[in-house]
Amino acid sequence: MKKAGKNILIAVILLVVAFVYYYVTIPAFNIHSVGTWWFVIGAVVVLSILALVRKMFRENQKFEIKRGSMGMEIHPGIITKAGFCIAAVLLLILIVGAILSSPIINAKKYQKLMEVHERDFTNDISQVDYNTIPILDKDSAALLGNRKMGSMVDMVSQFEVSSDYSQINVNNKPVRVTPLVYASPIKWLTNQSEGIPAYIKIDMATQDTECVKLKQGIKYSKGEYLNRNIYRHLRFHYPTYIFTEQIFFEIDEEGTPFWICPVKKFNVGLFGGETIGRVVICNAVTGECTDYDIKDVPQWVDKVYQAELLMDLYDYSGTLKHGFFNSVLGQKDCLETTNGYNYIALDDDVWVYSGVTSVSGDQSNVGFVLMNQRTMETRFYKIEGATEESAMSSAEGQVQNLGYHATFPLLLNISGEPTYFMALKDDAGLVKMYGMVNIQKYQWVATGNTIKECEKAYNKLLKNNGISGAVDSDSKSASGKIKNMFPVNIEGNTHIYFALEGNEEVFDADMTNSDLLDIVKYQPGDIIRISYTEEDEPAKVTEIK
Repeated sequence: MKKAGKNILIAVILLVVAFVYYYVTIPAFNIHSVGTWWFVIGAVVVLSILALVRKMFRENQKFEIKRGSMGMEIHPGIITKAGFCIAAVLLLILIVGAILSSPIINAKKYQKLMEVHERDFTNDISQVDYNTIPILDKDSAALLGNRKMGSMVDMVSQFEVSSDYSQINVNNKPVRVTPLVYASPIKWLTNQSEGIPAYIKIDMATQDTECVKLKQGIKYSKGEYLNRNIYRHLRFHYPTYIFTEQIFFEIDEEGTPFWICPVKKFNVGLFGGETIGRVVICNAVTGECTDYDIKDVPQWVDKVYQAELLMDLYDYSGTLKHGFFNSVLGQKDCLETTNGYNYIALDDDVWVYSGVTSVSGDQSNVGFVLMNQRTMETRFYKIEGATEESAMSSAEGQVQNLGYHATFPLLLNISGEPTYFMALKDDAGLVKMYGMVNIQKYQWVATGNTIKECEKAYNKLLKNNGISGAVDSDSKSASGKIKNMFPVNIEGNTHIYFALEGNEEVFDADMTNSDLLDIVKYQPGDIIRISYTEEDEPAKVTEIK
């Protein structure tokens, strides 16, 4: 009886240890989960070691396991050897499975994981709308979020801002959202009954920052420690699902917070060819979970595929066209994404943008790629030009006396020209200026203290270089009979002031602008057509048509 009691006690201890390990690491019960394989191997090794220890202290001891009416005795040494053999076999399966799942053997399968469609840039990317351009990167958004949190005196002592800052579209506007988190375990203990009371929402176009307070607090989050921890909550509901390491915080069109939790799908062997097969959407307030097939994910969801996963899938598509060894040795026709990415709002979805370059590491792109974070739809645009890093260096060179640093650029369509747009930040991370660099002619660089100034300078640059489609967004047109005109000397430069019949505006033609010299051919009574801006008084003439 004493012997049986000890065995039961050992079994209970092992079960408790196994439960604690499972509760902390929460592996999936899935043959495709590497964590599950290591859990089983580890358990077998631990049991074998315990049997070995027992053998050492009780060399001549044997225990009996009854099978039916027949008894059989098994020496602890046999258990140890059998356990280590099983662990070795499992480890061998794990290693062989990893090799058989790798691109070395399955290059063609990896290359076809992502379907890439070549598209036309000007047809897909409409003329820029500055109300929908996310002019802030994640670091700048974090500065605004922390500053906003510092002003919330009723919450700042208990909560901090999470580092999530997911970029999504809400009502066709690019925003970044992130929940608050408990400031410490003690703060969690005193506040967890009510949950997290708010999240931060930042308009990426206007930089407006809002702390959105909730009627009911967020009960399920990454900051929880026990069963309400979002990862543990998901595991207990879906024990066989292998969730991605990164889950996304989003809000729907009404502002309700959710966790978007992608489920991995392995398309090659045991562990290879990772994509997304399903998505679990968890209400961050109530914990209610809804499971969707990837093709049925609601339209309001923006982030399913992690940007890094999309980049990897495109790299497989671009480098494995002629097999794995060609991607390493000959590298014929091998293309890969550049060292960075950004986000573009298009068709009410969030798309990952990156340049595409040859693997030889030259300083030019052969095109660029857009990848939909909800559907994995991928579009390639064949436009040769500078890499993002080259464009960033070019923009920084324009303001080198100020020491500003360029953010990773956005891709815009300005006057029909593919253009890099980037913010220029000081050492404190604050946006001070903006820069635009032509993708195909990266020596064409314009900067400005505001986006409007930058665009105006860039359009002028395009026009000076013969781009006929370049227009000033603030430019207006006028035509009519010249009422009167007279020259004015301003700081040594000649300007022609004139007015049109039936128009109260006074127009200024600056004679230092060679494009306006034709004004001298006109006399009062002649009919003229012009373009002008109203930024100053009198109105500045920009073109005589």
